[in-house]
Amino acid sequence: MTKAKRIYVVDDDDEIRTLLKSYLEKHQFTVFTADSGEAFLANFDPNQHIDLVILDIMLPGQDGFSVCRGLREQSQVPVIMLTANSDEMDRIIGLEIGADDYLAKPFNPRELLARMKAILRRMEQIEVSEHHHTNEAHRFYHFADFTLDTLSRELHYSDEKESLSGADYNLLMLFLKNPGEVLTREHIAENTRGRDSTPLDRFIDVHVSRLRHRLREDARHPQLIKTVRGQGYILTASVNVLDHVN
Repeated sequence: MTKAKRIYVVDDDDEIRTLLKSYLEKHQFTVFTADSGEAFLANFDPNQHIDLVILDIMLPGQDGFSVCRGLREQSQVPVIMLTANSDEMDRIIGLEIGADDYLAKPFNPRELLARMKAILRRMEQIEVSEHHHTNEAHRFYHFADFTLDTLSRELHYSDEKESLSGADYNLLMLFLKNPGEVLTREHIAENTRGRDSTPLDRFIDVHVSRLRHRLREDARHPQLIKTVRGQGYILTASVNVLDHVN
C-alpha cells in the first residue's frame, strides 16, 4: 500500500480503541476513533475518504446495528463489525444490514489485520477493474431486467436504482462474471472474503439471501440465483456487457 489507508475505529472501550489505534498505526494505517455511534456519525464525512470502519455492536446509546444502517444511507465504505455476543444472530443481522465481515471478541489483532487487508485488497481490485471497464467502455452489465453500472456501483431496475455496498457489489460481480457456472460456497468465500468458509459460518448463505432480496427474488422460489443442493449457487440469467445503455 503506497498511501496510508484511513481507518475509523468505533468502540466505547478505551483500552480497545487505544490498542487498535497503536497497533494499526504501527502497520502504517491512519486511524480515527470514536467512543460512541452518535459521535462517529456526527463526525463522519463521506468526502473524507475513509477506507474501512471497525464498528463495535455493543455501543452505549445508538448500537452498532443502528450506526451501520445510518452509515449505509450515506456511504458504502467497508465495515467490519465486532461482537462480544456468541449468538450467531448478531453476526447475521450485521451482515444483513450491510456489514462486510465480523469478528468476535476477544480477538487477536493479527486476525483483524488479516481481515482488513483482505477487504482492502478486494476494494483495490474493484477500483482497478472499474478503471479497466472505463477505459474499455465496458461499463454496464445487463442481465434479466437489471443493469449494473460498474462505475457508480448502482443497480438499475425499471425506473429504480440503488447503490450497492462493497460486499453486495463483490458478490454480484462474481456471479456476473461466471453466469451459468455453479459457484461453491468455498469459492464464493475466497473471492468475497479472502478466506475459507467454515461449516458454522453462515456468511455466504446470508449474503446470497441479501443479494436475492436486492434482485426482487421470491425467497422461497428464487429464479435468478438458484441453489444447487450440495454444491453451491448459480446465476441462471445470460449476461451482456455493454458500453452504454439506452
